[in-house]
Parts: sequence; structure tokens; C-alpha cells
Amino acid sequence: MEEELNQVAPLYEALRRYREKKDASFHVPGHKNGQALRGDERAILDLARVMEIDVTEITGTDDLHHPEGVIREAQGLAAAQFGAEETFFLVGGSTAGNLALILSVCTAPGDMLLVQRNVHKSVIHGLMMAGAHAVFLAPQQDAGSGLATIPSEAAVREALRRYPGAKGLLLTHPSYYGMGAPLRPLAELCHAHGVPLLVDEAHGAHFGQHPALPESALAAGADGVVQSTHKMLTALTMGAMLHVQGGLLDRALLRQRLAMLQSSSPSYPIMASLDLSRSLLGTQGPAFFEGGLAAAAHLRRGLAKLPRFGVVAPPGASGRAAAYTIQDPLKLVIFDASAALTGYKLQERLEAEGCVPEMSDDRHVVLALGPGSTMEDADRLLQALVRIAADAEQMGNAAADLSPDPVLADELSTWNITADEADLSEVSEPVPFGLTPLRPTEIEAISTQESIGRQAAEMIIPYPPGIPLLYPGEIITEAVGQQLMKLRDSGAKCQGPADPQLRTIQVKKRESQAYTCT
Repeated sequence: MEEELNQVAPLYEALRRYREKKDASFHVPGHKNGQALRGDERAILDLARVMEIDVTEITGTDDLHHPEGVIREAQGLAAAQFGAEETFFLVGGSTAGNLALILSVCTAPGDMLLVQRNVHKSVIHGLMMAGAHAVFLAPQQDAGSGLATIPSEAAVREALRRYPGAKGLLLTHPSYYGMGAPLRPLAELCHAHGVPLLVDEAHGAHFGQHPALPESALAAGADGVVQSTHKMLTALTMGAMLHVQGGLLDRALLRQRLAMLQSSSPSYPIMASLDLSRSLLGTQGPAFFEGGLAAAAHLRRGLAKLPRFGVVAPPGASGRAAAYTIQDPLKLVIFDASAALTGYKLQERLEAEGCVPEMSDDRHVVLALGPGSTMEDADRLLQALVRIAADAEQMGNAAADLSPDPVLADELSTWNITADEADLSEVSEPVPFGLTPLRPTEIEAISTQESIGRQAAEMIIPYPPGIPLLYPGEIITEAVGQQLMKLRDSGAKCQGPADPQLRTIQVKKRESQAYTCT
């Protein structure tokens, strides 16, 4: 019975029935089941079949914002598959889910939310829309790679102690690089204080679906979890899900927020792809991932024979707590061990070889595998790396522009955070967010050394590691001011500031100054 239920994809099947009936369309969308484009050969080849199921809310197709039929059934099956009490389909990616969660817990201007400092921009936009105050928690950083994971348990405990009125904790897990750490202790901390744990699990929709994959955020006890089903599973781009469990989230309010944020004419092909993605998981079970996991393991074995390239991996047992202990086996983070090729340059070389990575940074290249990855794909990449290594050796690694800045590499060490204690740098003061931008007359640029004690008016992100050092609205503390001056003196690259060299910092004028200038 359960196997038969897993094979059902009610929403997708309703759309297939619609297509087969070939009814005359007197409803939106305007392409009329693709008929408007039938004379265009490009449309016939690429879009016509999709348009045949691109419908709207008519009899039999249900309504995403008030589901009573096939969408309700499809969402219920998804909740069962992923271990949620209730699941909502998202047609605006994880962005829509992050915004809805924040607007559901921060319901009045000035409400406070504990937030991991290195979050997706949608979280910042949610804080702005809510008029919330964010308390930022510094992520732990892996000493070997310089990459960041989630805040330490000590930092979360300290933040909850300092701000007992906080509405919840929002984390990103896993990172874009597939890195993570146990969420269960953080969920228990939050629940002991009566607040929800919210997790942006955009890159972990597949977690918990195979014994070789890490535990999912829901299984670890998170209350609200957003997953990009299109990233590491098989939905169409923009297809995502929001899962909830427990009694700490107001689900009626969450539904209302989703109705505000999502289109009243949601994409049925995207929703059908979510339904099918769940059905594939339910039908095939762990076997669905075997091919991708085998290709990833083959890649790791091949890379071990190429000393030119390294692979980021969790550190072994040591006397100190590791910044991360979880690595998605379907994400390989590689780098040039000789440090001659930056991550950007290595990505460029791989693309020239016909292998397109997910992303790169100053040092690393991220390779995302999945259920559709093959052994042939893995071999193609290994052969490309062999050629890249041979070409680089022929060139003698002499190109100065490919060498990373050793001073900047030293600066990475100043970001290292241990889980042994929560000091002032790990938990920020509350930072106000809102939708009203500062006027030019309210901002001034001052020298970096004069900025201590002032309120930042711009975001400053040292890169690497890409963790925001300052958000607009934060007070520049003595410790942060010293860090800014170190970055300036080292010639570090920074994203966000008007003066990338950090000779000056934009700050909010003192009120008396702002008034005299208006």
C-alpha cells in the first residue's frame, strides 16, 4: 500500500489528464496550451510540451493558496517523505520560504531574531521587510580551508542568555560548500528557551534520504525548514518546499505570509516538478542516489592520484572542537594545492574543458553532483584536471597574477573562531533593519581609524572568507575597527564598501549633523 502511495504524483497526474482531454481553453495563460506558438519551430522543440500542462486554477487543478484537492494531496505526500508535519510548495525558490518564516516570527517592528552572520541575501531582505532587529552570530571557521559553517553551541547559548526576548534562531545549513555541523544541540537549546529553530536548508533537500547523506534539519528538530528542491534534487528551477513541525510556529499566519509573497498565479509545471521529485524519492528510495554517490566516490579516488589538486574534507579527531564535521558527499570542494591557480581561474579552465562547476571563490571550486550524475561525467572531469595540471606545469606556474596574496591568507587566521567560549565578537549588538533607505545627507565618509563607535552605513565583506564583518546599522566596535584597519593595511579585497581599499568608511551622520545638512 505504501509503495503504491509513493508512486502516486497527484498534481502531475491531474495535469496529464488535462493535457489528454485537449479541452478548448477560455482561460489564462494566453498561449492557450501552447497553441499560440505552434507556428514557431523553436517553441515546438523547447516549450510546447511544457505549455500543455501550464495551466491555472480551474476545476481539477486545485489552488496553491487554498489547497483542497491534488495540491493538498501532493503537499501531504511531500510532508510524509521529508518528515514534516506540514509542507508548503514554493514557486519562488527558497527566497519565498525564508521571507515567509521571518515575517511569521517577527510580527512587530523591532522584534529581535538571532541570525547566523553569513546568510543568503533573502534573509536580509526578510529582516528589512519585517522591520526586525537582528543579533548576528559569527559562524565557526574551518582553519584549514578558511570556510565558514554555523555558529558554535556556546555562541547560541550566550545569545539566548543575552536576548531572552528573541523570536527565534535562523541558521544556514549546510553551507554552499556542503559543510555543516550537528543541529540537534542547537534545536534543543532553542526549545529550552521556547523559541523556534529556523533553517535555510536550500542546499540540503536531499539530506536524510540515503544512509550516506547527513541528517536532515527536520530530523535534528528544526521547526521551520526551507529546501531548494531544484538544487540537489530534481525539481524545476524555482521549485522549493517549506516544511514545518511542532507548535512554535503560527501556521495560519505562515499561510497568510506565503499568500502575500507568492504569485496568485503560481507555475503548475514548477509545482508538478516538486510532486514528481518527491515521487521519485518515494518510489526509488536510497537507490535514487547510488549513481551520483558512486560518481562522487570515483572522483575522490581519482583526485587522490592527482597531487596537484586537493579536496576539502572535515578535519580528523583532535583536541579541539572542529568547525565542521559534516560534508555532503555529493559536493566536492577542490583547489589547486600549489596555490598557483585561483578558484576563479580553475573554474575558467574547467569550463574550457566542457566541465561547468557550481561556483568558485578566491581559492576553491565547488562541484555539485546529484542523482543525474554519471561515471562518465566523473571521468570527463578527471581527464580535464589531468590536462589542466599538465598545462600549468608546462607554464612553470610563473604567472604572478595567479598567485594568491600571502598577506591576505594570513589575515584569514584572524577570523578563526573556536567553540570553547562565546566572546563579544561572536554575538553582535542588535542591528535594526527597515525599508527606509538613508538619504545621502544622512551619510558621511570618515577615515577608518575614526570610525570606532559610529554606526555603519554600508556592508563590508572581506573576501575571502566572504563573511560580512559589518552590516548597515551596526555600531563599529573597537574590535571591529581594529579588524578594519588590519584589512586596510593588508590590502585585502572587500565587497560592499564605497571605498574598497577601506581608507574611508561610510557611517551614519550624528543626528545634529544630519539635521544641519537637510
